[in-house]
Amino acid sequence: MEQPKSRDPLHGITLERLLTELVEEFGWRELGDRVPVRCFLFDPTIKSSLVFLRKTPWARTRVEEIYVNWKRARP
Repeated sequence: MEQPKSRDPLHGITLERLLTELVEEFGWRELGDRVPVRCFLFDPTIKSSLVFLRKTPWARTRVEEIYVNWKRARP
């Protein structure tokens, strides 16, 4: 019996992949403007940002919302 498909737009997307795609699309400066946190604004790296986002639920939620809205807006 087949499992029903998830309705969660983030299903199967790792935080690292999500962040990498956002950085490629918008760049660190734009992400820092949208979510003003030090790990995006000062000497940003994927690694340091992942550590911060995993420990800070409000920031992770905002980044995930940006990702979902961006993906929905794409044709």
